[in-house]
Amino acid sequence: MISDRVRSNLTSTFSESLLPKLGLLLLVSIVLMAVFAPMLATHDPTRTGHYSDQGAPYPPPGFDYTTQISQDGEIQEIEVEPTSEHYLGTNTAGQDVYSRFVYGARVSLLVGFTATVLALFIGVPVGLVAGYYGGRVDDVLMRVADTMLAFPALVLALALIGIFGESPIWVPDPIVVAGLAPGMPESIPIPGTVTIVAALVIWVWFARVARGEAMSIRSEGYVKAARSFGASNRRILIDHVLPNSLTPIIVLATIQVAVIILLEASLAYLGFSGTTLSWGYEIERGQDVLRTRPWVAMFPGIGIVLAVISVNLLGDWFRDALDPNIEGEGH
Repeated sequence: MISDRVRSNLTSTFSESLLPKLGLLLLVSIVLMAVFAPMLATHDPTRTGHYSDQGAPYPPPGFDYTTQISQDGEIQEIEVEPTSEHYLGTNTAGQDVYSRFVYGARVSLLVGFTATVLALFIGVPVGLVAGYYGGRVDDVLMRVADTMLAFPALVLALALIGIFGESPIWVPDPIVVAGLAPGMPESIPIPGTVTIVAALVIWVWFARVARGEAMSIRSEGYVKAARSFGASNRRILIDHVLPNSLTPIIVLATIQVAVIILLEASLAYLGFSGTTLSWGYEIERGQDVLRTRPWVAMFPGIGIVLAVISVNLLGDWFRDALDPNIEGEGH
């Protein structure tokens, strides 16, 4: 399905620019971290009680801080120093920040990629059918899409979660089950409701892009030739319209992965993710101690930024390679 010209464009744009290499390196690193999280984590991410002898959370290297404790009826200030057992310190519940950081990557990537695929399977067929047939079919399908676009994504997501509820799906961790990471959680929570809600929020963008492509392609000569040879509308959609509509759809998909990562983090921050192993949830827990223990929120925030940047850099690469007529901002 990938032509020689597209393959050549992908190769040439990748070799000529540093940005897609950086994006690929970041994304591969985050994916590997997510896949092998049980082996990379140093502590059970759900276990609490990792405090210093004075009962205070450990800071990471370079983040010494002072805290107050009550001893013999008097308030005393003590200095809490880092420990080599906790690379990024611990949070207010005494949980290892590094271990929760690597596990949090799983949720962000799983929701981002899974919801994008679901949205593709919903939006692309709807858009292709609407654009190819036109008329009343187009009017009905696009009015549904326009209705959903009338609501801000976060507001619509919160409303849908209120209807369906929070339903995390617990999936056995194959690495732990195989005995390769003893002491780690045997099951991992996947925020099923958030994934479905994210797909229901963004499918309309795929529908609109697919519709525009189908409206343009349906009048092409090869489509008319296929129709004259007796090809059915279904066959024309699958064999001709869909393959020639993929370029903008692929570019949009890379953008939407980053959008969903941010949406999931926002929902987790507000407490609607259905799992506590999320970067957004960690940021919410760290906001109250941002002045005294900034590392609790800082490291998951960095993870979100790096994940979004990596996907966007690859999206720019796909856009420049698949549609050279569109100039990127850096050109």
